[in-house]
Amino acid sequence: MPAPALARPTPEEHAHLLHQIGPLPLRGRAWPRWIAAIAWLVMALILWRLGAALQLKGTQALPMLVIVSVAVCLGALLWMSAHMWTSITEISQYGIRQSWITRREVSWPEIQSTRFIPLIATKKLVCFVQKGRPVVFQAGTPELQAAFARISLVYRKRL
Repeated sequence: MPAPALARPTPEEHAHLLHQIGPLPLRGRAWPRWIAAIAWLVMALILWRLGAALQLKGTQALPMLVIVSVAVCLGALLWMSAHMWTSITEISQYGIRQSWITRREVSWPEIQSTRFIPLIATKKLVCFVQKGRPVVFQAGTPELQAAFARISLVYRKRL
């Protein structure tokens, strides 16, 4: 016996959802400022410790391979921290998008179901789409978090 298909919201339910969210497009930070600031503080701490390690001499000195490895990892973390600071999530009449290392975007017709994940550091909306992997969006503002919760209620799995 085949599994039942997921019932998507009706056009009226979807229109009511967009009305509840408010004037569109709704834009906001993808990551809360305090999380992005903590990421930058961690980067500063790593830079400070790396600077201290580079000043060691003789037998205490770190091997060049370790220094290069730490520097490469630090560069990647700095790149991610920069994206955390500048990333924007947008909800529009066309769908949801977020600027990130790679652009995340999903249109309303593609969404099969959603799941709202309220973590301490960030609130996430996981969008399960027709084809491919789920798309995860972050909400760093109270307005986006409320919109994610509403979207999750309307696009929850219904059998």
